[in-house]
Amino acid sequence: MDRKRMAAACALAGFALAGAQPAAAATEQDTAQGIAQYREMLADGNPAELIEMAGEDLWKESRGPKNATLEKCDLGQGAGVVKGAYAQLPRYFEDAGRVMDLESRLVYCMVQLQGLEAAEVTKKPFSGDGQYSTDIEALVAYVAGMSRGMNIAVPQSHPKEQAAYARGRDIFYYRGGPYDFSCASCHTGDNKRIRLQDLPNLTKQEPARAAFASWPAYRVSQGALRSMQWRLQDCFRQQRMPLLKYGSDASVDLTVFLGVNANGGQMMAPAIKR
Repeated sequence: MDRKRMAAACALAGFALAGAQPAAAATEQDTAQGIAQYREMLADGNPAELIEMAGEDLWKESRGPKNATLEKCDLGQGAGVVKGAYAQLPRYFEDAGRVMDLESRLVYCMVQLQGLEAAEVTKKPFSGDGQYSTDIEALVAYVAGMSRGMNIAVPQSHPKEQAAYARGRDIFYYRGGPYDFSCASCHTGDNKRIRLQDLPNLTKQEPARAAFASWPAYRVSQGALRSMQWRLQDCFRQQRMPLLKYGSDASVDLTVFLGVNANGGQMMAPAIKR
């Protein structure tokens, strides 16, 4: 690590320590500026770039009982078209008869094209802290990176896409668990924060766009790339709610709600986060 990045890492560690010791706490403005500076210093060295390259290799690698690649996988723009696909997901897929996000669609293609078992593919979709990315995480990084700079345009033309949005909105506002929390408890107000983490108001256009556009993202504190499915599961965990099943209709519906709210924004994933 060069001096510039080491200084940034030390600065962030200092802010975290300050948050645990009120007597030495920095102001909120100083903290926000420090985090912004840290991200800027790492902007030219996002480790997600290496994961994207691994994902591209996996996309082109013949695997599974059918010894096939994913190069004929239709992500919504036609068989094998990756560029711009992520910016228009989730969407309805006629061959599957359901609305899918990127991760559920990748699983579908791995099963249909390569002959892999869905249960085996999704057995461990997320890597642990500091571990190598899983195959799905690497593929997500690659596909998402191919939409960088493109406008978010999650479709609502099909009745099932509209129904998914409505269900996702209901899930967003549903209160439950031991704390009687909902997604809305944290994400419908302005200027909210948990420790060093800003909580964007996902019902407003600009913060919704910025939030959605940044996932998947490389989490420096975890040394791992995290997908949107991981993000939603972790939010449910923090609410002490039952975890979302990976690729479930509920998880996709909630992603549709967030994506449609972010329409018109510009994709910048994989991003980098603390």
